Amino acid sequence: MIHTVKTGETLHQIARDYRISIQAIINANPTVNLNVIYPGQSIIIPGFPPANTLPYQIDISVNNRKLVLLREGVQQKEYPIAVGRMLHGTPIGNYIVINKAPNPGGPFGTMWMSLSKEHYGIHGTNDPSSIGKAVSHGCIRMYNQDVEELARIIPIGTPVFIHP
Repeated sequence: MIHTVKTGETLHQIARDYRISIQAIINANPTVNLNVIYPGQSIIIPGFPPANTLPYQIDISVNNRKLVLLREGVQQKEYPIAVGRMLHGTPIGNYIVINKAPNPGGPFGTMWMSLSKEHYGIHGTNDPSSIGKAVSHGCIRMYNQDVEELARIIPIGTPVFIHP
């Protein structure tokens, strides 16, 4: 998988976002000087499939509070979601699903899927009345049955595009 460096990112933060070691990134990029990274630079992130080899993509509209599952660019499903509230906005950008954890407990419902941005994910909820609202700390909340269905369908590495 290829990560494009964003303004202000550090190698340490990129490693934390993907939950891998800096050494693993260095080993996967032997011809790149990772002592000086810059916006727009491409860095190989080991352990994830190339995005173009996966059939699914997730498109999230924060303003419309909906998550759309695409297969080969064709809409398969649309789900209602809750998003981040004021001062805890849902991060806009391109990410991937890096892991899945069933039954994480607490407010995360019955499924947690981490995004390649530290502390953010797509998860269920113990408060279904929150769906459709801007109430989270920035994560994407879904009904438990919806997030379980989504987790069964998509593979690790699935691209996630979050936009206003």
